[in-house]
Amino acid sequence: MSATESITARRPGARAWAVLIAAEARMVSRDTAGLLIPFGLPLLILVMNGLGSAGQTTADGVGVFERYVMPVVLTIVIAVVGVVNMPSFLAFYRRTGVLRRLAVTPANPAMILAAQLIVALVQSMIGVAVGVAAAMLFFDVGLPERPGTALAVFGLASLTMYAIGMLVAAIAPTGNAAVAIGLTLFFALGATGGMFGPTENLPEPLAAVGEALPFGAAVQAVGDAWTGAALNPSHLIALAAATAISAAVAVKCFRWE
Repeated sequence: MSATESITARRPGARAWAVLIAAEARMVSRDTAGLLIPFGLPLLILVMNGLGSAGQTTADGVGVFERYVMPVVLTIVIAVVGVVNMPSFLAFYRRTGVLRRLAVTPANPAMILAAQLIVALVQSMIGVAVGVAAAMLFFDVGLPERPGTALAVFGLASLTMYAIGMLVAAIAPTGNAAVAIGLTLFFALGATGGMFGPTENLPEPLAAVGEALPFGAAVQAVGDAWTGAALNPSHLIALAAATAISAAVAVKCFRWE
């Protein structure tokens, strides 16, 4: 057997990937709080805001629920999964030496990162499906005016939150530290990005900063896509820039042990 054939033979195949992803999914499913928060908190905010804003419209005739509530709920799902949950597992693996031990096996540590991203994506999809289904069932909310655009914008927003999560995992020394840093970022970004009310209610300078940060930019972009409004390029640029910067710093700072 040649050297090339030997390397190919040692490379993990589809079955190894499936086993690893299933193992990561089981780990995540055992974290009860980690499952309840990304699904329960958005539903709570959806119901609380829905009861107060159902039937109301903005000055231009767009439903308040579709313009503000749904984008916030969907952004909360991906922010909790990406910024809080995912980094805690990766930091725990590094702390306990899992990543270091994997480095000497065909299942290299990068596979853990990929598996966590896949599991996070599935979590996000489930959370979004639950939120949209509840909104349609209880508050008569329709699908986005531009489904393709909404899906693309939401995909970019998800990528941004996962990149920020990777940055948290890179700098956090322990799993508990990752949760603490992630929660701090989540609430700081959410408070200035519309999680506790439209950014129009904030002082103008703070509102402008909030819309330039990932949470606020995601809420605004998803809201525009959902209601069929023209997308503001500044929101997309803010998301793309946050993704690029977070990913670059994460790659630079990430330690396997």
